[in-house]
Amino acid sequence: MAKEEEIQQALVRKYSALEGKIRVQRPRRMWIQAEASGFIALLDTLVKEQEVVMCCTITGLDKGETLAALYHLARPDGIILNVEINVPKSNPIIRTITPTFPSAELYERELIDLLGFKVEGLGEGFRYPLTDDWPKDQYPLRKDWTLDPAIPIGQLKEI
Repeated sequence: MAKEEEIQQALVRKYSALEGKIRVQRPRRMWIQAEASGFIALLDTLVKEQEVVMCCTITGLDKGETLAALYHLARPDGIILNVEINVPKSNPIIRTITPTFPSAELYERELIDLLGFKVEGLGEGFRYPLTDDWPKDQYPLRKDWTLDPAIPIGQLKEI
C-alpha cells in the first residue's frame, strides 16, 4: 500500500467526516476537504501523527458565496497535503496556525489584506502586502471587487 493511502486511511479512521473528502491526486499529492471548525484539530493530528513539518504557503480563493483557504503542508518524504477549508464570505473567520507554524504569519496577513479573512488569534501587526493607507474593507482579490471611484488614484500607486 502506498504511503498516501496509509495516510488517507489513518485520517478517515480518526475523523469519519473525512470519508470521501480525501483524494490522492498522484504520488506525493493529496487533497483534503475539511471543515473549518475542525481544522486546528486536524492540523495537530497531521503534525503529531502524520509527520507534517512545514506549511509551504496558504492560498486564498474567492468561490462566490464562500472564501477558501488552501493550506499546502509538507512532510519530509515529499508528500504534500493540500487541506482546503471554506468559510462564508459574509463572515470569513479562520483560526491562526502560527502557534504551530510561525512562518504562516505572512500568508495569513495576505488572506486578511487581499480577501478580507478574519484570522482569530493572529496578533496585531503590519499590513501585508497592501500599503498602510490602502482603504479599509477593499479586498482586491474578491471576484466582486471593483475600484471605488471615491478612492484617489494616488492611494493606489503601489499595491
